[in-house]
Amino acid sequence: MRRRTRHSRALMPALAASALLLAAGCSSPSSQAEPSSSAAARQADEETAASAADRSLAVAAAPTGSTATATARPGDSDGRAHRTKLSVSSYDGKTRRAVISSDTAPSSTPSATSSPSGSSSPSSSPSASAAPHRTAVGDVIASAPAPGAPDGLLAEVTKVIGETDEGTEVQTAPARLNALLGDDTAKGSVPVDPAAFDIDELLPDVDVSWSKTADVHVGPEGATVPLGSLRLDVRADLPTVGNTSASAAASVSGFVQVAPQVDFRYGGEGTAAAPAAAYLGVSGDWTSGWSLKGRAGASATPVRIPFATLHADPVLQVGPVPVVVNLDLTCYIQVSGDGRITVDVEQSLQGDFKAGGTFGLGQGWTPVSSSDMKSTPVRTSVTTAGSVQAALGAQATVGLYGSVGVVADLAPYVRGEGTGTVTGTDSVFEADGSWSVYGGVDLSGTLRLQLTIFGTPVFQRDIPLGALHREWKLAGGGSPS
Repeated sequence: MRRRTRHSRALMPALAASALLLAAGCSSPSSQAEPSSSAAARQADEETAASAADRSLAVAAAPTGSTATATARPGDSDGRAHRTKLSVSSYDGKTRRAVISSDTAPSSTPSATSSPSGSSSPSSSPSASAAPHRTAVGDVIASAPAPGAPDGLLAEVTKVIGETDEGTEVQTAPARLNALLGDDTAKGSVPVDPAAFDIDELLPDVDVSWSKTADVHVGPEGATVPLGSLRLDVRADLPTVGNTSASAAASVSGFVQVAPQVDFRYGGEGTAAAPAAAYLGVSGDWTSGWSLKGRAGASATPVRIPFATLHADPVLQVGPVPVVVNLDLTCYIQVSGDGRITVDVEQSLQGDFKAGGTFGLGQGWTPVSSSDMKSTPVRTSVTTAGSVQAALGAQATVGLYGSVGVVADLAPYVRGEGTGTVTGTDSVFEADGSWSVYGGVDLSGTLRLQLTIFGTPVFQRDIPLGALHREWKLAGGGSPS
């Protein structure tokens, strides 16, 4: 039986609204007009120099409910992306047709227009500020999630079809981020609001808890969740071997607590065809406490049992550009073994992880993966010979505007093994053989072709992240009789 729970898909709260504007191109009008042409020229030179000196864009969470859009028009003198009053009224993913509407109301702040010198200056004409921007062929549009485009939209206008009651209908083609970010640079990590996830509970005994500023949701009684973290408690029975009277029923129970954040970097134009650097990944703090009991059924191939799927579309405001990140998490239980060993193991685990892909002009795309986990055994017991391994892990996929770029699988586990006839509990055991219980963590995954959305060269196949494997002994003992 599948029980489905939905949490509001709110976008992430604003962190610093003042940090979302470009360093140049958004200046307020001077309080005193300078009538001389030399003064105007000097002002234009100063603005151009300031723009060239600082091409670094702030990276922050977009305001809650943001519908921001940004456009870049290759024919413009500065070629940079700008905030716009345009919005995506509708989008058809099959035909790639979109309807773009514009707010014709006068702006409350001066609008930035490109001057022949390439600098941005405020328009002083009331009619100019009131006139709507018209969509044109060649425009590159970046939009937060919109009707028909729940993952956001990054597209180039290839044809203007005509006017409708809702706006201008256009034909689009996929675009790349370097068309908007150009030779600017940007770097930042933004936490994902735990309340922003849509959560599907796939097993009956799953409870969800999260905590954010001024808002706490607690599932199981007594659960404590740090600020910014999401916690899932689960209990699942496992297939057992033969007559269950011979051993206790097999089960896994415990919790996973994670505080994920999205890591983004763009390194400016390195060549005409690619940026100098790029990075996309997911990282965060991880805590879990769980137990494995009984004698699970034999399975040489690991059996994976998903117990919850989570999805969020956080919007990063990179300067004027809304960059929509698509984050999916699948939490699962995974068990393998020979079906001969009975265990009773509890452990707590805490640490952090990072997984993603980084780009440089010299080496292309390369994987990034790291994890620092520390485990504490709570109880360990092994009866009879055999082997078993159980993981309580999560698979994460990270993409931009609906294109998956990184797949990472984090699997903390416990592994028990015994030889001969063994009964052991902590440091007290009776054995004709030996027994051991180990904790460990595996981190694996792939970089996907869609990472070329940054504007980097196309690579011909998915690139493995490379397996990160660490294991440590929790307990053990035994000796020949």
